[in-house]
Amino acid sequence: MYLGYEELLRRIREKKLLEGVDESNVQGAGVDLRIDRLYDITSPASLAKTDRNLPQLREIKGERYVLKPGKYYLCTTLERVNMPKDLVAFMFQRSTLFRCGVSLRTAVIDPGYRGALTIGIKNEGSFEFTLERGARIAQVVFARVEGNAIAYEGRYQGGKVK
Repeated sequence: MYLGYEELLRRIREKKLLEGVDESNVQGAGVDLRIDRLYDITSPASLAKTDRNLPQLREIKGERYVLKPGKYYLCTTLERVNMPKDLVAFMFQRSTLFRCGVSLRTAVIDPGYRGALTIGIKNEGSFEFTLERGARIAQVVFARVEGNAIAYEGRYQGGKVK
């Protein structure tokens, strides 16, 4: 079962489910998330069974970001989540993005995760796409977890990008 508007607001206000959130971005069953930082991937990477080699990143500074056609970036959200053990969350892109040829790559937000969210973003269109820092790019929805959940303790805890 997904959390609705009133429960989202209650958990944001009383439990700090989301920090840095603009309450006008709370929707009927989710919360719109805004882009904060954008990163260019500047080196190769790899993933093996027991090891991972993450790429080097270069932060792209500014208040406006220009996404080049065919290029993949990482970005972070202005909002920070504080996931309790009884919730799991999922991110979806806002429809304006895919209408402009831009796609998001998202992951599950596990119980116990705390921090900003990192999202892959790719301009799959033929033209440059301009994105302003603070623009709403995704919506996060929260669902209850039945039974005992294990809290996230992975390497990205705290909102680490790499």
